[in-house]
Amino acid sequence: MLVYPSGVDVSSSALRFLSARLRQHRRAIGSRWRRLNPGRQALLALAHLRMGNTLAAGFGIGTTTAYRYATEAVELLAGLAPTLADAIRVASTKAFVILDGTLLPTDRIAADRPFYSGKHKKHGMNLQVLTDPFGRLLWASPALPGAVHDVRAAREHGIVDALAAADIKCWADKAYRGASGTVRTPYWGRWETLSTGQQAVNRSHAKIRALVEQAMATLKSWRLLRKLRCSTARVTSLVRAVLALHLASSE
Repeated sequence: MLVYPSGVDVSSSALRFLSARLRQHRRAIGSRWRRLNPGRQALLALAHLRMGNTLAAGFGIGTTTAYRYATEAVELLAGLAPTLADAIRVASTKAFVILDGTLLPTDRIAADRPFYSGKHKKHGMNLQVLTDPFGRLLWASPALPGAVHDVRAAREHGIVDALAAADIKCWADKAYRGASGTVRTPYWGRWETLSTGQQAVNRSHAKIRALVEQAMATLKSWRLLRKLRCSTARVTSLVRAVLALHLASSE
């Protein structure tokens, strides 16, 4: 086994945040001595999320121990992520929000039809994201199988009803056509069949929605989410952990 030093492009504030939470967690459960102190466990978890592997050898521990430490940290972070109700309270102070969906690719096989997205032509998990008018992440939904359409996912998560109840304007793409409530989508139809006014509205709509790509890029800068090789049951916790770290680092 060859071991070499490497770097992880994560802010030191994220490391301090997670280290402090792990320290509190260990005190709360009365944890005994461990091979890694809270700071090293936090570094292991961040490397796991950022790089997509456990890097056990570099920490001088076994793979099983590394996986257990990383999973503990992920679950702890996931519990700190904002709920939809939290996001709606924050969104109520904004002029509007942007809603979009993305596919987190998995290594599912062809037989796993529920995870196959016809839109993206690959297997994955459907994730819904809410951002503020500047494209900054507010909330990420639990993950659903990739075959679930965006508008159906938004309804299942209660996003449409929550936005309507709070009277929050929301911009979304054509995948959310029919969502109603306060969700605004572009005019439907071929470009050449739309009136000049409708084309102008769609251009303006597209410029606003384009900012959501910043949020998607933020999520997928954590390489573990670029190609999921874990159980689909763990995906929601991983996403929520990344969200919690991002929000803590941006405060």
